[in-house]
Amino acid sequence: MEGIVVAAIGIACIIIGIFNRMGNVSMLHSYHRKRVSEEDKIPFGKLVGLGMIIIGASMILAGGLSIIGTVLEKNIYVIISYIIVGVGLVVGSCLMFYAMFKYNKGIF
Repeated sequence: MEGIVVAAIGIACIIIGIFNRMGNVSMLHSYHRKRVSEEDKIPFGKLVGLGMIIIGASMILAGGLSIIGTVLEKNIYVIISYIIVGVGLVVGSCLMFYAMFKYNKGIF
């Protein structure tokens, strides 16, 4: 059951990431976009969106592996899914923080 929940959260992250990549940064909190200029909103949204898509994709992959591991009763798949989520969170978060520092001049 947890694999399904993780995959569902991953799908939600990808949907939000797609909206952000299209330039819709209104889904981000106001302090993440308050100092971003109008001409930088699209590049900012693209980087933040890419980070969200990476996080979402890693969660979908991890959810699938977790389901496979549960069905096959092999813990190695569950362990690999944890590693995938960890890597996806680190890479996606680094992209989003980079975008915040570059276009917002800080995290807050």
